[in-house]
Order: sequence, then structure tokens, then C-alpha cells
Amino acid sequence: MSQVIQDVSWIIPAVQSLHILSVAVVMSSMAMLDLRLMGVTGRRHSVSVMATRLLPRTWIAVIVLAITGAILIIGEPARDLPNPAFQLKMAALAVAIVLTLIVRHQSRKEDAFWESRPIAAKLAAVASLLLWVGIVVAGRWAAYV
Repeated sequence: MSQVIQDVSWIIPAVQSLHILSVAVVMSSMAMLDLRLMGVTGRRHSVSVMATRLLPRTWIAVIVLAITGAILIIGEPARDLPNPAFQLKMAALAVAIVLTLIVRHQSRKEDAFWESRPIAAKLAAVASLLLWVGIVVAGRWAAYV
């Protein structure tokens, strides 16, 4: 399978394009949710409403990222898997997903949970933004490490 991915000229560019578009969906959705958590934008909607609106498309994009990422790894496993930048990206992704699940869980459990805890909301938002940006940066660095 690795050899086919490497030999068919259109596979890598097509998969990378889907991967990048999915990154854009995740980053824009998470930025909007995190800015709402910080209280910077979207104050007319609760965090719960924003999460309900934004996270379904985020999870779909994360699934597309997992599929396209797996194809890219299969294409060059010896280059990607031992790469420290790739490993950092995967670790940060795991933490970002857990944090996002916590934000969503608390929003479902109590509609105004984050609004009643502004410091916790801001900390969660800053951590989330740093993680998601770090994931993108580590992903780019992986090509050069």
C-alpha cells in the first residue's frame, strides 16, 4: 500500500489538500469556540449553543484528518512515525481532543457552566488555542525535522 501511495502521482497532493482543508475547518471552528469561551466574541450566544453549532463539523473534520493522516503515514511511515515533531503533534492532538470533550461535556451538563466560571473558561480557551496552533506548527515542522 505504501508503494502505491508513493507511485500514484495524484494521491499525495489530493490527500494533502483534503488534510489542509480539514485543518482549516478545525482551526476556524475551535478559534470561534475558544474566542467565545474567552468572552471576546459571540456573547449573544452561550458557550453551549456555540459548542452545539460548531463541534459536529469539527469532529467530522477530525475524522477526515485521521483518515488522510493515516494515508500520508502509510505512504512514508519511516519518515513520519519516528519524527519527534510528528510525535509532539500526536500528543498535543490527544490533549486537545480531551480538552474539547471536557468543554463539550460541561456545556451539555450545565448550559451556563462556562459563563459562571469565567476564569476557568479563559484558561480552557487559551490552552485549547495554544494546543491547536501547536498541532499545526508541529505538523509543518514534521516535514523539516
